[in-house]
Amino acid sequence: MQKIAILYDASQAVLSTLDLDEVLQQILTIARDYFHLQNVAILLLDKDREELYVRRQIGWDDGQDKIWVPIGEGITGAAAKLKRPIYAPDVDKDARYIRSTRATRSELAIPLMVRDQVVGVLDCQSETVNHFDAETSDMLTLFSTQASMALQNARLHALERQRATQLEAINAIAQQMTAVLDLKELLSKVCVLIEHAFQVSHVSVLLLDEDDLVLRANHGKLTPRTLDIGRLPAGIGPWGRCLLEGATLIENGGSIEPGLYVETASRMCIPLVSFGQTLGVLVLESERAGTFNENDTQPLESVADICATAIQNANYVDRVKQLAYLDGLTGIFNRRFFEMRITEEIERARRFGSGMGVIMVDIDQFKRLNDEFGHLLGDEVLRQVSSLLHQQLRKIDVVCRYGGEEFAILLSQTSPQHSLAVAEKLRRMVEAWQFPGVARPVTISAGTANYPEHGTTRDELVKAADAGLYAAKQSGRNRVCLPPEPVSHVSRAALVTAT
Repeated sequence: MQKIAILYDASQAVLSTLDLDEVLQQILTIARDYFHLQNVAILLLDKDREELYVRRQIGWDDGQDKIWVPIGEGITGAAAKLKRPIYAPDVDKDARYIRSTRATRSELAIPLMVRDQVVGVLDCQSETVNHFDAETSDMLTLFSTQASMALQNARLHALERQRATQLEAINAIAQQMTAVLDLKELLSKVCVLIEHAFQVSHVSVLLLDEDDLVLRANHGKLTPRTLDIGRLPAGIGPWGRCLLEGATLIENGGSIEPGLYVETASRMCIPLVSFGQTLGVLVLESERAGTFNENDTQPLESVADICATAIQNANYVDRVKQLAYLDGLTGIFNRRFFEMRITEEIERARRFGSGMGVIMVDIDQFKRLNDEFGHLLGDEVLRQVSSLLHQQLRKIDVVCRYGGEEFAILLSQTSPQHSLAVAEKLRRMVEAWQFPGVARPVTISAGTANYPEHGTTRDELVKAADAGLYAAKQSGRNRVCLPPEPVSHVSRAALVTAT
């Protein structure tokens, strides 16, 4: 009667709460105290992997609670497979025993069942050989039935609470995503919101760029494997498989593939797809094994769809902005972009103590060319000259159509000698080019100026480069000149006259 009373009290304690962590702790504490056990653990079943993982334990050696036990292996795995208690009175004589603590001498593993399905295993260990007699085993088996019910109730309650929280999070994310149209700000906010709402250790957004994935944003507490993650080949790694299969990929521990961060123990990769176009991969990582399950897939895929649509919208906005900075005839940047970029280049040169160059280029006698061959051919000359200039410059340099037949070029990290050499190379290239339909050579004149040698502001540098261009025109055209010393005032009207 006393043992029945103990079992009743234990069952009431286990069933007194719906918090999963509290239920687990109650089960372990009761099993340890009421049944005089030194080591006790609850292993839960991961259905996808068909493996048991330690969800909570008391008394195990450090690090041993990180193990995964396949169904059928070890004493706990055997209990899960056979759906009945497995007892090893002397673990030293049982080849199935997987050591969790050096002091263990006997082990009793009891499956935790809901109807006919195993949800986990109650693993009881003692430092005494043959500690579990038949009566104790029966008592623990009865207790495990109550524990299974409490565990299932707590899991269902946690699942409903999680779903409610996830729906709130999805709604909040959707509202905030529609309010952000700047791509950089959007991606940063995506990572922060998901990390907070879904309680993961790290969130990363990888976007496709040609044949690579580029880490565009991340947020969390994990340690990067390298200081510069940079570009990742799109065909390898878990994110590569996610892209290839076009489906969510879950890795929940065990032999998880090394990824972006050192401490990752479980990972979920979700493709970012908008209107049939794959944009990249949303990567969620946790330092705890078994974090992700099938219940997380649908809400997180909904979040990924919201993010993909927001990213696509932000890309459209970026393209519209880019179109505002492009010249309609030549396809290169226009004067509006030049005015924005020259300020940035001057500030960068000032901050890093480097040089930058400005080249003003003008097609010689362009009005006469239009009069001789017509405006359609004149437009084609403009397109081909802009293409030649663009092709001969570095990726970090910028060429813009400044107006009419005039071009402006910005050279990053450049000395006056290099600016002059670049301008001369461009001049020779245009002079040697055969322009279809034009029976005579087309030439350009150019003036160069450099920060800080010829000025430290936008107006000073453009004025100096204009002065060099004016000097080139006055000296006979088809040449490159530095600004005269001191730089004289050159009006745009005077430059047009020289042209």
